[in-house]
Amino acid sequence: MIVQEVIDLIEDFAPLNYAEDFDNVGLLVGDKNTEVTSALITLDTLEKTVEEAIKKDCNLIISFHPIIFGGLKKLTGRNYVERIVMKAIKNDIAIYGIHTALDNQFKGVNDMISEKLGLQNRKILIPRRNSIKKLTTFVPVQNADHVREALFAKGAGSIGNYDYCSFNLTGKGSFKPNEDANPVIGEKGKIHFEEETQIGVTYPAHLESGILKALFDSHPYEEVAYEIHKLDNKNQHLGMGMIGELESEKNEKEFLEEVKQVFNCGGIRHSAFLGKPIKKVAVLGGSGAFAIDKAKAAGADIYITADLKYHDYYKAEEKLVLADIGHYESEQFTKNLLYSFLSKKISSFALILADTNTNPINYL
Repeated sequence: MIVQEVIDLIEDFAPLNYAEDFDNVGLLVGDKNTEVTSALITLDTLEKTVEEAIKKDCNLIISFHPIIFGGLKKLTGRNYVERIVMKAIKNDIAIYGIHTALDNQFKGVNDMISEKLGLQNRKILIPRRNSIKKLTTFVPVQNADHVREALFAKGAGSIGNYDYCSFNLTGKGSFKPNEDANPVIGEKGKIHFEEETQIGVTYPAHLESGILKALFDSHPYEEVAYEIHKLDNKNQHLGMGMIGELESEKNEKEFLEEVKQVFNCGGIRHSAFLGKPIKKVAVLGGSGAFAIDKAKAAGADIYITADLKYHDYYKAEEKLVLADIGHYESEQFTKNLLYSFLSKKISSFALILADTNTNPINYL
């Protein structure tokens, strides 16, 4: 396989369309047409990560965090980012970063955290807006089934746990082909009325190009009439964070002791205990201060995240417990998630989980 084929698999799982605007995701270093020898899967790409890739004959690094986040104006080796990029280029190693595209997936970073905590009845904490679109088209009645099936085959009409969803109305359409037209139905210069089915389907925004191609390929008309609307509906299977429930209530201190053990935390900073049992748990891997109010509004008893600042803890307002388990600690299992997914898709070369510990924080 070449690098691009691996990228296609990753982006089918976590489309880059859903990465946050501030992020820098995708192929960051290397040639997409290079044949892959082996791939190293890691949370961060550091100099020692590149050295591990060299040692293990990996010419592709699949990293959760992107090593290039801001712009690079020079490559002189004056900082760790430049040195990493230079070392990768010198050794013909491609680097790919997925980051918030995977954060926003239902089966992504936060689902992995929830799995480790044994949470049930999981839901997205902050469902994403503007990621669902609606296609409306008009098709001769006798061709409606064919067009509908073509749209379904490309992912249109999938809503949550349901597929093949559409709404259909029958009516009469009219048109008059001009002298330059090549009508399948009707005659040039004459108004024609045709019994048509109006088909309406919703679809995830990232599938649009494939769905439109299917529409044009399957539709019998020379000129296809269609409308696309962006919906404000919340996407319940896409977004930041996750909330779920423990199988049974737990004492606050005992629960955090379990969290500390599961995530191998050097320590957990938390707001004041409230003397109430923990049942409903909200999580968000990485820096999650922005979602404190969402966790409160969702009725969480505790919100587990990372990178909370001093004044963030006041936002608990005695409504929930805030717990900072550490940035690395909250996302450490992400590389296992990527490995698990890709190992089911790839058998032509070795996938290797990085041994390098990339946590920059140490504890006494």
